[in-house]
Amino acid sequence: MVETVTSPPSTTGVASKENTRFLASDLCAYLDSYLEPEQVSEVYKAYLFGAEAHDGQTRLSGEPYIYHPLAVAKTMAEMRMDHKSIIAAILHDVMEDTHISKERIITEFGEDVAELVDGVSKLTHLKFRSKAEAQAENFRKMMLAITKDLRVILVKLADRLHNMRTLGVMRPDKRRRIARETLEIYAPIAQRLGMNAIRRELEQLGFGAMYPNRFKVLQDSVNRARGNRKEVMQKIETAICGRMEEAGIEARIVGREKNLYSIYRKMKQKRLSFTEVFDVFAVRIVVSDVDTCYRALGVVHNLYKPVPGRFKDYIAIPKANGYQSLHTVLFGPHGIPIEIQVRTEEMDRVAESGIAAHWLYKAGDSHSATAQARAREWLKGVLEIQQSAGNSIEFLENVKVDLFPEEVYIFTPRGEIMELPKGSTAVDFAYAVHSDVGNTCVAVKIDRRLAPLSSHLFSGQTVEIITAPGARPNPAWLSFVVTGKARSSIRHYLKNLRDDEAVSLGRRLLDKALVAYGSSLERVAPDRLESLITELKQPSLDALLMDIGLGNRMAGLVARRLCGAEDDSGAVMQTAPDRPLAVKGTEGMVLSFARCCYPIPGDPIVGVISTGRGLVVHRETCRNVAEFRDKPDKWIPVEWSPEPGVEYQAAIRVQTANQRGVLASLATVIADMGSNIENVSFDERDGATTTITFTLSTKDRRHLANMMRRMRRLPEVMKIQRARG
Repeated sequence: MVETVTSPPSTTGVASKENTRFLASDLCAYLDSYLEPEQVSEVYKAYLFGAEAHDGQTRLSGEPYIYHPLAVAKTMAEMRMDHKSIIAAILHDVMEDTHISKERIITEFGEDVAELVDGVSKLTHLKFRSKAEAQAENFRKMMLAITKDLRVILVKLADRLHNMRTLGVMRPDKRRRIARETLEIYAPIAQRLGMNAIRRELEQLGFGAMYPNRFKVLQDSVNRARGNRKEVMQKIETAICGRMEEAGIEARIVGREKNLYSIYRKMKQKRLSFTEVFDVFAVRIVVSDVDTCYRALGVVHNLYKPVPGRFKDYIAIPKANGYQSLHTVLFGPHGIPIEIQVRTEEMDRVAESGIAAHWLYKAGDSHSATAQARAREWLKGVLEIQQSAGNSIEFLENVKVDLFPEEVYIFTPRGEIMELPKGSTAVDFAYAVHSDVGNTCVAVKIDRRLAPLSSHLFSGQTVEIITAPGARPNPAWLSFVVTGKARSSIRHYLKNLRDDEAVSLGRRLLDKALVAYGSSLERVAPDRLESLITELKQPSLDALLMDIGLGNRMAGLVARRLCGAEDDSGAVMQTAPDRPLAVKGTEGMVLSFARCCYPIPGDPIVGVISTGRGLVVHRETCRNVAEFRDKPDKWIPVEWSPEPGVEYQAAIRVQTANQRGVLASLATVIADMGSNIENVSFDERDGATTTITFTLSTKDRRHLANMMRRMRRLPEVMKIQRARG
């Protein structure tokens, strides 16, 4: 049997859907159909509690305030939510708008309900510098509550839906602000959670409130064009029905119509005219099982020719929100494009209800469980973004970007499929596999060819990550990774790495300071050490050493307190020579080389303790060191290790004749001398000469001097000198 249903035209606009008031008795009658009697009684008790709390309050429309919570509860009941969610919907504004406290709700209705209500409530008791900061912080609070309980967002979406349905009474500026927030945040969240029915209505209402004139023009255009389409649509549906019956496939065929916001967005993004968007006919075919989906697809492909490259299999590879369906585009009668979706009844329910389907059809519905699992996976990513975000506004912007990225589907070498946001790189893929794989990745093969780690990935590629045990994340990766997991993992690793290196440097600095007192860290009495750690309010010796290594505490002062005149052991200041700290260049993130003077082995150097950064090495002649002349406690005598462990950067300035091929000649000399160009910049003085500044890798002063000598021999080079940063 083939059933055809033409979906009714969307009538949702700025006008309210709440034509009649929904009463508590109506709610209880509806809940009787799927809840236990004692649970319905609990809901009615919540209604009485809420009505008393909101007594005397009215909405802008003039009606008693309690009608709003009841309408929110009605939407939740239509999703067949559990009784605690319904109670939370009725009470969702009591903490924010009345004198009722969270403790009172816990006493009356339990902790679960109180947490749900608290998750939806705004932060009214805090002061913010701006409206944007307040909105962002409230959004952060709500998102963190959702990570604990998904029902928070369902209450919030139902609340937003009723507010949008009754938006007409607001001032125009407030209408637009709420509509923009709905279109930018709440509709995408509904889509991210697979709740397409609510998402479509939020978009339609938001579009109507945000752009009332555009909405009216488009709606009039749709109404005019609809009459011409009926006959064509009927012909397409009849043809599909006939073929399905011939093939013995039972199906429900639904003629779909795009909502106005979808049409508007497509016209705007792709710069299409209304007729180009509206000329596409859409049909949904709903069948009993997955096998029949593919059989039905074959039937429609035999009926009308498919458009090459427009087939998508979201059954084998579901979307990030759990959505599953087969999508194809066909050349219909007279060349009319037809969009076809083929899915099962369960997939159709999940496509409309998303995570709400978990409560709507709990028994034996693996698809809704998958939708909820994917929602939790997304929220886990949101939690990682929150941990790495600097403030609530940054968090909000990151979540906006993360809300609905288009997905790319990547294959592992074993043929497993991984889903990543559009624009993801090889490093994002490595962290998606596992944090340890990301932390130790050194190279990548894309479709069996070596590629840079910053390479953007595209659907269908096979990606193999090459790791090395001693490798570690590069801070430069933060400039191109796009996923929350990669970003937070890199930051976390680098922070821990810096802490370990700070402890190591702090130990060396304290030991060096103790030499002046004829002591060392190993020789300091344990009780004396413990006493000082307690006195300085540090949790451990490592924490104290980290503070020293990061430059937050002076090693000399700590050494004096450990071995000063007040020490019972009678240790006194020694006159032994102050041995400089040996610098290799491999000390890590807490020892850096100043970019203002680019010190290299062979240069006389000095170390300056910089708060939060650790030890910064400068050339002794660097003008930026002058400001520390009167702060001897910030100075650390340092010297180059006999065997430097890395190459260093140096800057040279070359004045050349403005001739063709000069840069190539200089680059050849640099390469022949075993160096690498890290950066190059030009400063054209006049038409005859050009000044080129190179930042080069070099081993030491001798290596750099030999390089400069070779360059000076070039006939085009007029002057060459070592440059400051």
